[in-house]
Amino acid sequence: MSDTTRETIELVGLIPVLRAHSATQAHAMVRALIAGGINVVEVTMTVPGAIDLIRELKREYADDLVLGSGTVITMQQAEATIDAGAEFVVSPSFHPEVVAVTRDCGKVSIPGALTPTEVITAWRAGADYVKIFPCSAMGGASYLKALLAPFPELKLIPTGGVTLQTADSFLRAGARALGVGSDLVNLAAIDARTPEIITETARAYLNVLAQVRAELQPAE
Repeated sequence: MSDTTRETIELVGLIPVLRAHSATQAHAMVRALIAGGINVVEVTMTVPGAIDLIRELKREYADDLVLGSGTVITMQQAEATIDAGAEFVVSPSFHPEVVAVTRDCGKVSIPGALTPTEVITAWRAGADYVKIFPCSAMGGASYLKALLAPFPELKLIPTGGVTLQTADSFLRAGARALGVGSDLVNLAAIDARTPEIITETARAYLNVLAQVRAELQPAE
């Protein structure tokens, strides 16, 4: 399943980071994202009842939604979220034991790192991707490009500071996918009962990805 998960993450190119305040809010957000063409979602451990929510979403959408868990910092959290249905596990920082248990379970590991030393250490520990967080604090796309210069083999997912306005530059800098927060996962739109705002934003992100990929496609 991990190969399929990696393919989906890179094909969609976006990992919406869901930090909802309730299960009801979360379910509405997922419906809005799917309506916009995004079938990848990271449910963070900061969501109340996150593990139960992952289990509910897995039961409701099965293979139509690639679920991940986020803000995972212990082996126990990783195991619990994988048992609930998470196909990928994301951390804001690097925890070798989380990477190890995720890989042992056949799931996709995405630890967080920031400095060159942290990034290469996470990669060598078996990460499938490395989440560069908080990327915007280090200069955004220019920092991502700088990291890839000595380490072109790395698969990086910038998170923090990704917006519709910056998505283009991150992709051109070499991002394999984008971790997107409040610019897409707009909780205010859910509370205002205007989920179509999220759906339209999702489509706009996918349009940016399609345009950049078309321009970067090697000429035959």
